[in-house]
Amino acid sequence: MKLLIFGATGGTGRQLVTQALEQGHTVTACVRIAAALGIKHENLNVFQGNVLDEQAVLSAVFGKDVVISALGSRTAGRRFEPSDLIQGTRNIMTAIHQCEVRRSLWVTSFGAGESLRQMGWLARTVIVKGFLRAAIEEKEIQERIITQSGGDWIIARPGGLTDGPRTGVYRVIPSDAPVRLSRLAISRADVADFLLKHLADNTYVRQAVGLSY
Repeated sequence: MKLLIFGATGGTGRQLVTQALEQGHTVTACVRIAAALGIKHENLNVFQGNVLDEQAVLSAVFGKDVVISALGSRTAGRRFEPSDLIQGTRNIMTAIHQCEVRRSLWVTSFGAGESLRQMGWLARTVIVKGFLRAAIEEKEIQERIITQSGGDWIIARPGGLTDGPRTGVYRVIPSDAPVRLSRLAISRADVADFLLKHLADNTYVRQAVGLSY
């Protein structure tokens, strides 16, 4: 497939690029600074552009089969202010509609939306409602933009990201699952694994699911 990856220079984004290339996909990485990616491959195209630039985003999305966003939040640890993530998500979604790209995959965070009630008391009160409050609020705005759109979107909500290896073995937790998790962790490599397994799989279309071991 022809894949477009936003947030390719982040930890999860790099895993997406690397694994997608290993699987034989043609990958376009949309980055602000081309040299920052540091990955070279015959099937990799680096598109230099800013998600705040509507025309750049439209050009990047045009002709792709699937769009994947691993854009991160920049507001953790400080008072909430609208950031690049929110406007960037709007621009990406607008371009997806205009270019008639059916499938989009998104990385947000465990603790957003309904997944908050699936967390244990400590994680809920100290982490999500404490020092990650601004970032989670931002992710929830992002999710509303995604879920109010058309198309076949899937939202992955990983918890406790690590730099561990890809195992291919992890829990996929629907938002209505009656669970209460006290410990959340998953490697960025396994988050990428989940997303790439659902480039065409319809199991979780128009759902937000948690990811954890």
